[in-house]
Amino acid sequence: MLDIQQLKARVAAALTGVVNPRVGKDLISAGTITDIEVGADGSVRLLVALAADDPGNLVREARHALQQVEGVTAVKVDVKGAPAAQTTPKPAPPTVPRELPHLGRVIAVSSGKGGVGKSTVSVNLAAALAAKGYRVGVMDADIYGPNIPRMFGVVGREPVISPERRILPLEAHGVKLMSLGSLVERDVATIWRGPIITKIIQQFLAEVDWGQLDWFIVDLPPGTGDAQLSLVQNVHVAAGIIVTTPQEVAVGDALRGAKMFEKVGVPLIGIVENMSYFALPGGQKEYVFGRGGGARLAAELGVPLLAEIPLATRVQEMGEAGTPVILADPDGAPALALRAMAERVEVEAAAHAVRLPIVAD
Repeated sequence: MLDIQQLKARVAAALTGVVNPRVGKDLISAGTITDIEVGADGSVRLLVALAADDPGNLVREARHALQQVEGVTAVKVDVKGAPAAQTTPKPAPPTVPRELPHLGRVIAVSSGKGGVGKSTVSVNLAAALAAKGYRVGVMDADIYGPNIPRMFGVVGREPVISPERRILPLEAHGVKLMSLGSLVERDVATIWRGPIITKIIQQFLAEVDWGQLDWFIVDLPPGTGDAQLSLVQNVHVAAGIIVTTPQEVAVGDALRGAKMFEKVGVPLIGIVENMSYFALPGGQKEYVFGRGGGARLAAELGVPLLAEIPLATRVQEMGEAGTPVILADPDGAPALALRAMAERVEVEAAAHAVRLPIVAD
């Protein structure tokens, strides 16, 4: 019979073996773990409070430590941002985006709302560029829905630390990639606010050994929040791409994302309309979600419509399987549209090589 008190003691002992490098103390003494529940069935639930300067891999380390404890049957970890210290804030100096030439051209892929296929576009754009011989990296900045590891087929693989204490990105299909999804298990609830998001983006930019790249694709979360602002404040973004679907509700949200790029001085090089139509036998097209929304948005903004990508189960299946559809089904209609999109991105990014100044409020 399980001795719950002994199990609690073993759980606590395991957690004291994991050190928070920010304060040089174990996770319990540092206050990083704020709540522990041990069930009679051997399940353990933790609440981890990460401060802005805490490394994101503390969550995985805590989980791994508990999985080695005798009697532990399951581990559930929830994450929240630690409360800020009660000090008088000092005015922050102006943030100047850094030149990081080793990243090559930084392309931000954004959307106004979720579920429009932004990660699909990011993954296939990266794979298409890599297939042409470019050195390509992908940074998954979608903190709340990091799907890049699954779509590249690297779920379960963890980045390693080099002898120089640099994070080595994962690689798949000729693309280097880094994602929070490779540091935190998929069932971890991430209750994170601005400072934590900023810290993760800074860490991915500065502490990952990307090597020399030609293209650096950033998959942003939906909307115009902390991740978008943190990115443009920390690195010069060469260009932005907006992904939408044809219906007006998606187009209206995408317009706000485009205006955000305009406000922070990031050139918008085009619109990608995903799920444009469903291809029927005989070459007929069924416009499931309406028609022409992406073209109207592109015309309103004065930028090109980079692609109209058809709706196809093959795209979803290959995304789940971990192989970009342009590699898995290169002659299919979605792959042809995505490859043409990548070629347009090359041309438009070169035409916008001169950056615009950031507009201050």
